[in-house]
Formats: sequence, structure tokens, C-alpha cells
Amino acid sequence: MKITDVRSFVVDCFRTNWVFVKVYTDEGLTGVGEATLEYKERALTGAVEHLRDALLGKNPLEIERHYHDLYRDAYWRGGAVLMSALSAVECALWDLLGKHLGVPVYQLLGGKMRDAVRIYVNGWFAGAKTPEEFGEKAKIAVQRGVTAMKWDPFGKNYLEISNPELRRAMACVEAVREAAGPDVDLLIEGHGRFNVPTAIRIARELEPFHPMFFEEPVPPDNLEALKAVREKSPVAIAAGERLYTLRSFKDLFAMGAADYIQPDVSHAGGIMELKKIAAAAEAYYIPFAPHNPSGPVANAATLQLAACCPNFSILEIMYSDVEWRKDVTDETLEYADGYLKIPDKPGLGIEIHEEACLAHPYQPHTLRHYTGALTDIRPAKTAFYF
Repeated sequence: MKITDVRSFVVDCFRTNWVFVKVYTDEGLTGVGEATLEYKERALTGAVEHLRDALLGKNPLEIERHYHDLYRDAYWRGGAVLMSALSAVECALWDLLGKHLGVPVYQLLGGKMRDAVRIYVNGWFAGAKTPEEFGEKAKIAVQRGVTAMKWDPFGKNYLEISNPELRRAMACVEAVREAAGPDVDLLIEGHGRFNVPTAIRIARELEPFHPMFFEEPVPPDNLEALKAVREKSPVAIAAGERLYTLRSFKDLFAMGAADYIQPDVSHAGGIMELKKIAAAAEAYYIPFAPHNPSGPVANAATLQLAACCPNFSILEIMYSDVEWRKDVTDETLEYADGYLKIPDKPGLGIEIHEEACLAHPYQPHTLRHYTGALTDIRPAKTAFYF
């Protein structure tokens, strides 16, 4: 079997663009991965083209060899663009191998630890601006069976936050806690916004609301800063969505800089690299809570990992999505009581519909985090997909 082509499909999804990568072979077998990288899609598809040139004519089943050689031969190793392209290709090769052998990817990684995985929802707050509106949205989510929810209550603040703005953020957290009740887990997103003293101050303000964790309290560039926050934080700290490869996580583990790790299958090297990262975290008794706010293929790949990693804790997923999510793949998710069932189809268990993908081409979108438009992440019409 030989690789005959590698193609990217960029699909507008309102807040960003999904980037799917498909590998084709001379035997008609294909595999699909996802490289969604917010606001850097054109750079990403260029990186995929470079990988295509290196893979044509190669045996797609030699996954570890290809990953090693492509990473080594990039020369400029790591980084979001190169690693996202490589991650998507790697996932596509695992999908192809699973289909070739007729088994789910999790079976190739040691088999299932669990049949279903607990989720926390992101995006449940779409359109909310005031604490009262966040509270109403939280009630609706809980009625749907949600047992954990994440959001960023910090408006457009960066590095520091004023006393009135901090009170407003904490009022939002209080409203959600009151609406959701004491048994629902709240996860507070920082989006890498704050300097060290501000992050520590916020963590202390969050303590009375018993959050499951405070995510990315400081920018991702300096793990010493993250460690400094964790050492003085009364709540658990989560991080890792903007670290790429096992090597990037080595220092985080050695420093004890986070309580939960959140590598993303679309950015941190793909399925086997995340499996290795999770295994390294397991040695430190650190829970594995993958970052997963992207599209249907990334979700399918992350579910395979959630199935087979012993230290898996909880899986992020978007609460709702654009109406055409149901058109661009054959995604089928079984949801009940805050859990998603692990699919048992061969490979990743998902296929993209190329024509439907092409019907929603790339649209430029920009970062909303510092503009005051953070909650405007969904169009007027949305759909539940699980």
C-alpha cells in the first residue's frame, strides 16, 4: 500500500475554520485527521503541503517512522503550525491503520479502560453578557444533563484586572454556581491572560466557588510563571493546550507546574504523542484532561485516547455547533447523563464528506479574547450534535 495524496479541507465554522486532513492510498483506503488551528489556517495548509511531498509513495502503515522522520526533517522543530500539520497527518495514518485491520484505534493502543467518558461543555454561554444571563444559560445546560462546564468570565482583561472588573467576574462565577448547584463542576478558563500576582489573586477569589480547576492562568511561554501561580493557588491549575510534543511537557512535569494537563491531539503530535504524554503524566499521578474545543474529527480522535489512557479525567467538548456540522462528517455520538460513549467503529470511526466540506469554504475570523466579544462564538442558528 502506498500514499498517493494528502489533502486539506478548510471548513468555516463561524468562530474559526476547521482544517481536516485526508490521506489517500493506491488501494482506495483513506484516513482522516484534524489540524484546526485558530486564525492560522493558511499557514497550516502550506505546512500540510510540505508533509505531502515527503509522504507520497510511502507505506502509510509505518506511522512511527513517518512521525519521527517528518519531525526530524522539519529542521525548525515544534511550534503550533508545524506540529498541527504533523498531528493531523499522524491521526489520519492511525485512522487508516485501524480501518486496514478492522479495529478501533483504541484497540491498537492497548484496548479500552472504559466504555464512556465524562465530558465538560464549552460554549454553553454563547451570547451571555451579564451574570444573570450566564446563570440562565447554566440552568439550561444542567437541565440537559451537563455535569461540568467551562467558561472565561474575565471580559477583555489582559495581564491585570481592576477591582470593579474582578468583582464583575466573580459575580458571574457566583451566578453560575448558584444556578448550576453544588454538584456541577465549574472550570474557569484564563486563556493565558494574566501576570503572576493577578493570577494568584484571581485563584484566591475563586476558592469559595470550589472550581474543578483554573485553566491557563498565565501566558504559556513561561512555565516558571505557571509554577509560581500553582505554588500559591488554593485551587487546582490546568495547562498544556499550547505545548507541543512530549518534550514540551517534560519541564512542566519536572517543575510540578500544573495539577491537570491538557494536550490537544490536533497540536501536540497526534495520537501516539498524546498517549506518551499521558503515560508520562501518569507517573506523576497527574490527570489527563485533553483540550478538545475543535471539530468532529479531533473529537473522534480524542475519544479514542480517552478510552485507553488510565489517567484520563474529563473531556472538553463544545456544547453546540454550526448547523452544518452534521453535513460535513458522518459523526454519531451517544450522550447520556454527562457522558459520551466510546465509538467502536474501525479507525477513528468517522468520515468526512468532501463535497459538504467544500460547500463551506474558508472565511477569515479574528481573535475575540481582548475585544469584549468573547461570548459571541455561535451564529444565530446552532444545533446540538450529541
